[in-house]
Parts: sequence; structure tokens; C-alpha cells
Amino acid sequence: MATPNRLSRESSPYLLQHANNPVDWYPWGAEALERARREDKPILLSVGYAACHWCHVMEHESFEDEAIAALMNERFVCIKVDREERPDLDQIYQLVVQLMRRSGGWPLTVFLTPDQRPFFGGTYFPPHEKFGMPGFPQILTALSDAYATQRGEVEEQAQEITAAIGRVQRSPAGTPDVGPDALRRAARALGERFDDTNGGFGSRPKFPNTMALDVLLRVGVRDDDGVAKGRVRLALDRMRAGGIWDHLRGGFARYSTDERWLVPHFEKMLYDNALLLRLHVDAWRVFGAPEYAATARAIVGYLFAEMRDASGGFFASQDADSEGHEGTFFVWTPGDLEAAVSAGLPREAARLHFGITPAGNFEKSGATVLSDVVPVERVAAELGVDVATATAALAEATRAMLAHREKRERPTRDDKVLASWNGLLLGALADAGRALAEPAWVAAAERGFDAIAEKLVRNGRVGRYFKDGVAASDRPGFLDDQAYLGNAAIDLFEATGEPRYAAHARAICAAMVEHHWDRGEGGFWFSPDDGDTLITRTKDAYDQAIPSAAAMAALLCLRVGTTSDESQFAAGEKQLTLIAGAAMETAMGMSQTLLVLDRLVNGSTEVVLVGPIDSPATRALADVAFHAYLPNRSVIHVDPSRPESLAAAPIAAAGKTGEPGVTVAYVCRGRACSAPVRDVAALEALLADGRASLR
Repeated sequence: MATPNRLSRESSPYLLQHANNPVDWYPWGAEALERARREDKPILLSVGYAACHWCHVMEHESFEDEAIAALMNERFVCIKVDREERPDLDQIYQLVVQLMRRSGGWPLTVFLTPDQRPFFGGTYFPPHEKFGMPGFPQILTALSDAYATQRGEVEEQAQEITAAIGRVQRSPAGTPDVGPDALRRAARALGERFDDTNGGFGSRPKFPNTMALDVLLRVGVRDDDGVAKGRVRLALDRMRAGGIWDHLRGGFARYSTDERWLVPHFEKMLYDNALLLRLHVDAWRVFGAPEYAATARAIVGYLFAEMRDASGGFFASQDADSEGHEGTFFVWTPGDLEAAVSAGLPREAARLHFGITPAGNFEKSGATVLSDVVPVERVAAELGVDVATATAALAEATRAMLAHREKRERPTRDDKVLASWNGLLLGALADAGRALAEPAWVAAAERGFDAIAEKLVRNGRVGRYFKDGVAASDRPGFLDDQAYLGNAAIDLFEATGEPRYAAHARAICAAMVEHHWDRGEGGFWFSPDDGDTLITRTKDAYDQAIPSAAAMAALLCLRVGTTSDESQFAAGEKQLTLIAGAAMETAMGMSQTLLVLDRLVNGSTEVVLVGPIDSPATRALADVAFHAYLPNRSVIHVDPSRPESLAAAPIAAAGKTGEPGVTVAYVCRGRACSAPVRDVAALEALLADGRASLR
């Protein structure tokens, strides 16, 4: 076994995966950069993440190869970066590949001068020439030779790319043309990219694109647009029926390699399941269909069973690979089915329903990615039983298949507890728990938030992650950490009425504005003002698989600014003004900005509950607000008997009075509030009137 390299001292699971490579890897930091300067060697920067399949492939093919590793060590200072640990570096250097008119992605392979300026980049390179790509050793030799003998050209290329990165990273420009119908126009643009046959956007590979589906759902409800609503249902139904969904345990994989949602890349990411949890709960609110609530419950079941840290936080991801191959843990052959399920009706029901055949559907392997191939009604007809019997048989088979699968070698998990991704999940979990009457979910969200607050939040500044109960660094994290966790704090305040969560949100928002705000042009920097000095400072205006950090920061400012600290509202408004024009022209890439802009333009709806927080009357009125589909909603609890409750949302609470022991609800839009109401029916009517007025 190779002698462990420097990565053995790191906490990142991705870096630790490479700790026994024969490559002389460095983590990003002063030691590596100083060596590159001292020895005048170019830097080979390799960026990936623990659940990345092609990252594993390149490691096995190249980084574990003694000859290739020797070439890397001789000619370069080699730095390995976990993109989830250092998204600031990933944002900068992904642009190199895109500026060279190639597709970005991971593994990311970029070559830098000793002062961090990039002069060449790509993603996966094979060990030998294939797929029309040069072999990695050929790339290494050509670039190191160029650095040694054609320095002027390398310097010129590095300067041009660095300047281009700086230009791209300014706030995206566009003509501000925003009005109350902005979301409607965005939905039309999104509709042009929608796949009306298979659901979702585009062809292959196909990602969930939850933020874009959120836009369609909001417009569908507001305008009573049956086409928009139908598209959301089609996308959710096809994803749930396809192989991107884990039909045994629950949870969604990262994306589908085909347009039909059938064969995924099997890694499961915390952020996808957080975003899809919230979207399915909203779909349940809108359509009332029990299958959306069932899918939400199955997502949470998966997360609780497989992704929860002992602290209460949630792990980052689950790998696609096991036993050295992608998907091995998840796919099924007829022999696997026979070993798992006894002969008889359950086995036959599973064979038909999941489409398990000798030919299979996965990479000509004879294995099958499970999907809903034959509806249970047809299964019943083919087996000559009623639907209830077929349903019970299929449930029995599914339990047996899951138990059998648990005996397989499991994919590894990236057991970092990232503040940002946990923020997405904990907020969704709190909201879903109130909507679906699952108090254990709200309690789990509280526990997770409290663990992150204890380990990572200092003076309102949120750190990046902890692992095994220990913070990875004492440095503050990035804009997404602040924005996502701050919004989760507000979600928890709304779900529980506990003032401490409102205090957390206020403190995080204030620190975020202090340390991330661009005091020159305005808008939020992704990195804090006391972060590492890199070749540029980025602004994260575009959605990726996760929402734009800038848009989520603006949302936090608007939410805090309308309920508790009016001084923060201006930063959110300014951020949105800067990028509104670009968002109107780039609906697919800036859907989250459009959703937050809708809150700014059309206003929010505040449901202010005045009365004892724990009383049945308060809970009944709160349930009305949580059951309704109100995208720009705030639920504010004011308990006159608790001074800290009055201080939690002073703007929203101002002028709201009640009677001792009685709970009343006010509905406010802008600066206008309804008269107080006490009963559920009256509050339902007020909220229904509000939805109608927005059409």
C-alpha cells in the first residue's frame, strides 16, 4: 500500500479518498502555493467531490497509476480540492473550461501558474487517447513543456483567461423590465424548454430543475393556468415513476442520463432531496393528491434512515459506486429477485411492476434499474387478482427486496455536515412537518439546526461544515452557508414560534450583509471580506443544482426586513435590482431570483398569530396557514406573555393585540392588515381572498 500523502491529515471524505494515491497531493493552501512559487512549477488543480462517479474513474485510471503519478509529481505541484469544501475555488476555475467552450463538470482539471492564474483546463481525461480525447500523460507532458519553453504564450493565455473570468463574475447585466407579470413571462420562456412528453426540461442528461418547476407551479396557481400546473404534475409523476427515484428506500438520485428519467447517475445528494421535498409538499398543497405527500414522506424516511448524523445534522451525499462499479447496489437481475422474494404472487408482482427481465435496461449488463413499468392495476389484471391483493403483494416484495439489498456492499457516504445544504433541508423539513402533521420532522429540524448553530455559528457567522462532531475550520463559510441557514432559521421560527430562531436569522443576516456586501457596486460577494485572497471574488447569481446564493441572500434580507429589522430590506432589494434584468432574460438559469423578485414586486402575506404559542387554538390557526399554498407567506407568532416573543418580529407584531388566553390571527399584505379573526373558517376565507387578488 502506498505511503499516505498529505491528504491523510484532512477531514474531507473526498480528500481522504485520495490519501493513498502515489500522487504527491497537497490540499489548497499556503504550503502548496509557496512551493509552486519557489520552484517555479505550474500547478495541477484537481477538483471533485466524494459521490462523483467520473472522479472515481479518473482516480483509478490515472491517480493510482505509478507512472502517471510520477509524471505529475515531477512536473507539477498537485493540489486536490473538494468542491463542497471550497465552492469559491470551484466557481472560479469551472469558468476556465466554459471559457474554452467545453462543458464544465467534475472531475475538474485545471493548470495554473504559481500565482493561481489558469492557462488550460478540462474535466475528465483518460489515461490513454480515447473518446477523441488525448491521454492524460500527453496533456501533462505538453503543458509542462509549454510552461518551460513557451512561457510568454502561457503567460498571455493565463492573463486573458483571468481577465475573462473577472468580467464574467461581475453582476450579470440585463434590461430591468420587471412588473407584476414578471413570473408569468418567465413561465412562458420556461415552457418553451419543457419536455411535454417525458416531463422536465431539455433532453439528456435531465436534472430535476426544481426552481424552474417552482416558477411554473406558482404561475399555474396564480393564473389558474392548467398547462403550467399540468407540466409540474407531469415532471413530478415521471420522476417518481422513473429510475431516478429509489423505489425500495426512497430518495432521488442526482440526475437521469436519459430523457425518460430511467437510468440515473446513482449518487444521491442532500440538496436534491431537500429541494424536492419542499416541491412535493407544495404540489400536495395545490393538487391535494396523496401521492405527493407519500413521496415527501418517503424522502424523509430515506434521509432519516441513511443520511442523519448522530448530532442531528445530515450528511452531504451517498455515492453512486460500490464494489468498484456504478449502480451495483441499486440494480436487479432476475436471479437477484429470486434470491430476495419467495416464489409466488409477490415475486411475480415485482417482476411485472419493476420490469425486471433477463435483458435488463442498464448498460447491457443484464441488470435492471427499477422503475414503474407496469401499473399495479395492470399487474392485478395479468395475475388474475384484485388491485388490493396486487398492491399488498407488491408491498411485501418491496420489503423483501430492500432487506436483501441491505446485505450488499453499500455505497460510501460523504459524512460532512454542510451548513448550506443542511439549511435547505432543515427549512424544508420544518415546513413539511407542519404541512403534513408530522411533528417529529419539526423536532428533527430543530435538533439539526441546534447542532449546526452550536458547532458552526459564531457571532452570526456560519462556518462551512463539521464532521464527526468537529468543525473542519474556525473560518466562516460562504454566502450560501449564511443565506441557506438564515432562511432555515426563519422557517423554524414560523414552524415552532420559538423566538430564538428569529434571533438567529437576524444575527446571520446582519453578519452576512456586513461581511459579504459589495460596498462599491452593490450585491453580495460569495466569499467573505476576510476570506482567502484568490484571483477574483465571485458573485453567485445563477442557479446550479442548488439555488443562487445571491438570490437566497436577498430572500433572507426581505424576510428579516419585513418582520424584525427593516434596515436589512434595502440590501435584498438592491441585490434583486442589480440582477433582475438578467433574470428576465435567463429564466432557466435564474429561476430562484425570479421567485424572490416576485416576493419583492407582489409583496408577501403575513399571518400574525397573537396568543399562547402552545395552545390548541393557535395550532389550529397556524395549520390553516401551513396547509394553504402561499409561496410568499410568513407565519409570525406573538405570545404577549413572553417578552422575547414580542421582540422576535417587532415590525410584524406592531399594533397587534389579543385577549388573555385567546388566539387571534391577522392577515397582512404590505402595510394593510385585516381585522383579527379567531376561527379557522374565517382565516381560510381571508387567505383564499388573498390568493384570488394576486391573479
